[in-house]
Amino acid sequence: MNQFLKNFVLIIVIFLLLGGIFSITYSPAEKTPEILITNLVADINQDKIKNITVTGDELSITYKDNEKVVSKKEPNVTLSQFLLDYGADKAKLSSVEIDIQKEKESIWSWLSPLVIFGVLPLIVFGVFFWMIFRQAKSGAVQTFDFTKSRARLFGAEGHPKDKITFKDVAGLKEAKEELTEIVDFLKFPKKYLQMGAKIPRGVLLLGVAGIGKTLLARAVAGEANVPFFSISGSEFVEMFVGVGSSRVRDLFSTAKKSAPSIIFIDELDAIGRHRGAGIGGGHDEREQTLNQILVEMDGFERETNVIVMAATNRGDILDPALLRPGRFDRKIVLDPPDINDREAILKIHSIGKPLAQNINLKEVAERTPGFSGADLANVANEAALLAAKRNKTQIYQEEFLEAIEKVLLGPERKSHILSKKEKEIAAFHEAGHALVSASLPDTEPVRKISIIARGMAAGYTLQMPSEERKIKSKTEFLSELATLLGGYCAEKIIFKEMTTGASNDLARASSLARKLVKEYGMSSLGPVSFGEKEELVFLGREISEQRNYSEKIAALIDEEVKKFIRSAEKKANKILNRKKKLLDKLARTLVEKETIEREEFEKIVKKN
Repeated sequence: MNQFLKNFVLIIVIFLLLGGIFSITYSPAEKTPEILITNLVADINQDKIKNITVTGDELSITYKDNEKVVSKKEPNVTLSQFLLDYGADKAKLSSVEIDIQKEKESIWSWLSPLVIFGVLPLIVFGVFFWMIFRQAKSGAVQTFDFTKSRARLFGAEGHPKDKITFKDVAGLKEAKEELTEIVDFLKFPKKYLQMGAKIPRGVLLLGVAGIGKTLLARAVAGEANVPFFSISGSEFVEMFVGVGSSRVRDLFSTAKKSAPSIIFIDELDAIGRHRGAGIGGGHDEREQTLNQILVEMDGFERETNVIVMAATNRGDILDPALLRPGRFDRKIVLDPPDINDREAILKIHSIGKPLAQNINLKEVAERTPGFSGADLANVANEAALLAAKRNKTQIYQEEFLEAIEKVLLGPERKSHILSKKEKEIAAFHEAGHALVSASLPDTEPVRKISIIARGMAAGYTLQMPSEERKIKSKTEFLSELATLLGGYCAEKIIFKEMTTGASNDLARASSLARKLVKEYGMSSLGPVSFGEKEELVFLGREISEQRNYSEKIAALIDEEVKKFIRSAEKKANKILNRKKKLLDKLARTLVEKETIEREEFEKIVKKN
């Protein structure tokens, strides 16, 4: 569409230029008054005419008072005879000077038809064909560009304003230490080569989505001050066979010319999945692209200062050939940030935001366990949006705390108004969760209870760990099971019936109980893992389970799962029946206030 507009404008400009040239070169003479022959004859008879100039059939008449007019005579007739025939006096006519001149042909009499019917069409057709050939040439160039890599260049020669260093990446201390060696090699390659050392050809960053893999890779390029070629795995593969391989060759060739440099392939699993696995095998084009990457990485000379970095959150499905020594030699696992790292990340994402003086990012970090760097950036942004929405000039603690809930559960559904009965059921349900959790050992402390609808939840009970945990015990799992069933049991005790509000809790409890039996070996069946997950590589997710146990064991597994659920239900019922008054107190407070914070919850529990 843009090309069509350009061509249209070009044609209009050409016509305007031609019209301008024509108007400049052709300037018509001033128009002279014209008189009738009868009037001319009358003026001759009155002796008013001084002379008459004849040019063909055109008459230019000059009066004795120097007035000039024009007239016309009949063709193929002499002027004298013509005037005498109209009644001119012969004596008077003889006193008039008559000058007969040869007719001059005007240049425009033959040039105008030639320009209009000859030159102008040629120019128009010439421009038309020129534009066609130009587009054809452009299309041919684009055809050859189709096989060029789509990598974006950052770093020293790309976008110096976007330069990122390790200072801009909070946390990930171990990963930074590992990558410092890469930076040092890119800066001072000779000292490594002199020792006969081989720097890792490939560095694979593994971690959950949003953990900071891409940011860390760009920080390596910023620290080393080298060009950084960034491309996504999906950008290699096109509908035409061989395009991906050509782009890989072009990318590595360009990087070698700019050495020392870094090639970064984001979402490596898009092209690096295990070959020949899954139903129907792999995609030919994807496999050809992967093969070309393997060949290019093998083709690096020891002195080539090009490092290939890649990122994925699905390292388990990558082809083994990618992970062997000589290709992605170094695998760096990025762990979720701990409380101190989360605070540091929040400080970075709060730069440029007007924070209130009493802001406490430590508390925000405590309430966001398991959050990645991207999640924390979202929290800081949502807090800024909430403050702006409320016409505040600064961001306060309440905006940050509300932003956490918004990121976790979604925005408040103010239009979702519960009836009095529903509100009461939701209050007892959430109070049941909180009370069971507070009454059991090794459970996470309750931070907040609310019956304000958010996202898909009609109410929620937020539990935040007091310390970072990497390992969970069986006692903690059993307490979590009882807590999940606390809402279900509370509804059953108070209202003598069950509602659909506990459906999500039951699904989570059932899934956890089955994992205790089949994956964690925490049941009476012993330390055995049951079932093997099967995965279609081109889908990239678990779709079925291969049974490696008999029907008899399957029945025993179901029994064990049932035992865990029944035991958790019994435990929750025992706590809630024993503390029924406290349950009622919590629920009534929830109905009245809709939200109970940690301090108020602990005060109510201790008081009763």
